[in-house]
Amino acid sequence: MNVLGINLFHGDASAAILIDGWPVLAVAEERLNRVKHYGGFPRLAIEACLKAAGISIEQVEHVAVGRSVRANLGRKLAYAASKPGKLVNLMAIRRRSGSRDDLRALFSGEFDVAPERLRFRVHRVEHHLAHIASAYLASGFDSAAGLSFDGAGDFVSAMLARCEGSEIRVLKRCYLPHSLGIFYGVISRFIGFGEYGDEGKVMGLAPFGRGQYHELFERMLRIDRFGDYALNFDYFQRIGDDQGFQIGEDGRIRLTASYSDGLLRALGPPRPAGSSIGQREKDLAFCLQSRFEAAAIALANQLARIVSEPRLAMAGGCALNSSLNGKLFGATPFEQMYVQPAAGDEGLALGAALHAYHRLNPNGERVHLTSAGLGPSFDEAQIRAALEARRLRYVRLDPRTSIERSADAIARGEVVGWFQGAMEWGPRALGYRSILAHPGLPEMREILNRRVKHREPFRPFAPAIKAERQSEYFERAEPSPFMLHVYPVRAEKREELSAVTHVDGTGRVQSVSRSESPMFYELIDAFERRTNIPVVLNTSFNDNEPIVCRPEEALECFMRTRIDSLAIGPYFLTRRENGLARDGE
Repeated sequence: MNVLGINLFHGDASAAILIDGWPVLAVAEERLNRVKHYGGFPRLAIEACLKAAGISIEQVEHVAVGRSVRANLGRKLAYAASKPGKLVNLMAIRRRSGSRDDLRALFSGEFDVAPERLRFRVHRVEHHLAHIASAYLASGFDSAAGLSFDGAGDFVSAMLARCEGSEIRVLKRCYLPHSLGIFYGVISRFIGFGEYGDEGKVMGLAPFGRGQYHELFERMLRIDRFGDYALNFDYFQRIGDDQGFQIGEDGRIRLTASYSDGLLRALGPPRPAGSSIGQREKDLAFCLQSRFEAAAIALANQLARIVSEPRLAMAGGCALNSSLNGKLFGATPFEQMYVQPAAGDEGLALGAALHAYHRLNPNGERVHLTSAGLGPSFDEAQIRAALEARRLRYVRLDPRTSIERSADAIARGEVVGWFQGAMEWGPRALGYRSILAHPGLPEMREILNRRVKHREPFRPFAPAIKAERQSEYFERAEPSPFMLHVYPVRAEKREELSAVTHVDGTGRVQSVSRSESPMFYELIDAFERRTNIPVVLNTSFNDNEPIVCRPEEALECFMRTRIDSLAIGPYFLTRRENGLARDGE
């Protein structure tokens, strides 16, 4: 049995394919068409899935979509009816959505195949149910509490569930217009980060601030004694029928949720994008993160009271807030947590597929997704062809020699590009499409930003550590294989990890195990033999673009930036040997 899961006409369009319940490939469209957070039809991602599965579009048996226009329709209509003129807009949006939901017509047009040749059955999975399925049905847990929360999906901002076996039973929905994701996104826009996906920048800025706006934020977002939250619309504009965002014909996303004049009266004008960041913006980021954490922790504790479970399966865009995730262990009763690597909306494709498969096969074997390497991979011939096309000088090395040579370069303070195996599924580079550097050189953050990343200086870089050594360097030992938890760095280790310790003494940890990431683990091990540090600095292989997917993109990034060396498949090349300008030249 094959099931194709898709997220389409929503942020981070994507596709994933299961064969007999197991994921063969999963990829976001942005990695293939190079448009960040692309929100249109994921044609290239679907084509990649079909190629990996060795099937044609006519052979697809089931298509699962992480959206259902019929879900919560009564709530949508009631909300629209309460606002004069909104009902007409809602019906117009439904008509547009209806034309997009004719999947046979869409597939027929996109893949140039007659509709009658398409035999798939369509499964529509409510947005947040697909999110929870993406985490729980990939967690390996026999049972768990399920939590999904984000900006909005199918008119819901959060969902609480009880998960057991292959069943997910919805216990509660939190409806629009109240939303933690919209709360975070709107204030991020006020701070001056207004692009879709910029919330992570605000999370990085928050530790530089102070709590002088706490009382204001308590008024903005109310939290009751049961753990429910509510936006105060003295400070926010009520969202329209578009649920807070719009997608253009080019697939680019424009946020429409916004603040009101009340916020302007309280704080003055917003920071223009690109202008300097002052103490006000730092303080707003700090208070935003603090209030968001309070609400999310209250929501999680509400779930814990309802579902007496020590395990939590969590997804949705808000589950990418790694600072929150690290605090949930100490602030809630949960002892184990699974956040799948693509916790945001691209993960809807996998979640919808898993949910559909287990509805069709209740006793089917469960997936335990322990590796994020679900993206496209490229063989030696493809990599060599990309090298030859650019007339680059390189050597071919066996894996052990490539690891040793890369570890030598990192230990010398050089910046190394690392392109190995299948691309990561999700927004984090996890040792497949990474840029690696020495974690103990205080100047390394500035070097990376000047030479490669060209991003805001307040944003931290992540430590990738051998899993069995984590408790020696961090105050929590709970695994973080997908770089989705921030933990305090032990005080005595902060100087040793100066390039990856944030201003508040924390690090966004990636726990690396030999069994799941053998080559990356061996590289960290080789670096430790040279430096006595079982950690490398790991950041995404890109420069203000989606993470590189193909060899061609990795080579272009290598040539365009100041990466010193590149280990790409079995090949190794350096800037010096290719006559490329180096730092300071």
